[in-house]
Amino acid sequence: MDQTTIEKEAEFVNSISRKDYSFLIDKALEEDLHEQGDITSQSIFSSETGTAAIVAKQVGILAGAEIARQVFLAVDSRLEIQILKKDGEKFSNGETVFTISGLVLSMLQAERTALNFLGRLSGIATLTGKFVAKIAGSGCKILDTRKTTPGWRKPEKYAVKMGGGTNHRIGLYDMVLIKDNHIAAARGITPAVKKVRDYLRKKNISAPIEVEVTDLRQLKEAISLQVNRIMLDNMTPEMMRQAVEICGKQIPLEASGNVNLNTVVQIASAGVDYISVGALTHSAPRADFSMKMLSSNHSPKYFDSVGSGV
Repeated sequence: MDQTTIEKEAEFVNSISRKDYSFLIDKALEEDLHEQGDITSQSIFSSETGTAAIVAKQVGILAGAEIARQVFLAVDSRLEIQILKKDGEKFSNGETVFTISGLVLSMLQAERTALNFLGRLSGIATLTGKFVAKIAGSGCKILDTRKTTPGWRKPEKYAVKMGGGTNHRIGLYDMVLIKDNHIAAARGITPAVKKVRDYLRKKNISAPIEVEVTDLRQLKEAISLQVNRIMLDNMTPEMMRQAVEICGKQIPLEASGNVNLNTVVQIASAGVDYISVGALTHSAPRADFSMKMLSSNHSPKYFDSVGSGV
């Protein structure tokens, strides 16, 4: 199984279906509205209509526009929403990414939940884009990890793709990754790989095998086993360069551990094929958006609702 095949197996995260996030929307709206609903907005508005804009308050890369749209529609299917920026596109500070028209009450009820999805996913896409830009031209790819928010696996990995990154395995079911604990419990890399191959053959499962190594001795053992990918865990840049030389492009190498925007260029220059970055999903700052009411038949004056977004 070559690397192109391995990567194609994760390509479905380029687009996600409603079943991948509809339960998140339902839960988020339930915890925000509960049984009483939005008692502030309900006490002020009833049938008033208007138009609002979702406006970026920083530069970044968009992800989650359709999910945010679905939040508004879950509250009120009669709302009219025009998406002006597509996922994967860059946005600038002050730029409108989409507009909503309809009942003011409905828009205010959906506002915070929609912005939470949009901000979280655009934050991941934006951080991913920074890592990708740092190593542009190196031939190395930025990978995500399974360090995602519980329940958000596919939306967050989708956001990584929108930022220009590449998905690692989606879960424990689509790729074998033999890590340090597996190796310790199996008493070595070779017995662990043998057991995995026997299991996959017995179960008729086609899945790539990756092995984590921490030193050059383990690297040579993994190379001899002809696995599909080798992870270089917490190696120094010099050790990684030695690993690349030893491997000689026989097997793709992935660097992992202590990766940040200050170290990623040096790691890529060692010649590895992939760099996995847990921070893409576990530490990405939220992108900042606000909803601004442009007009209302209740109050024609422009007002900014970001102050009420707590």
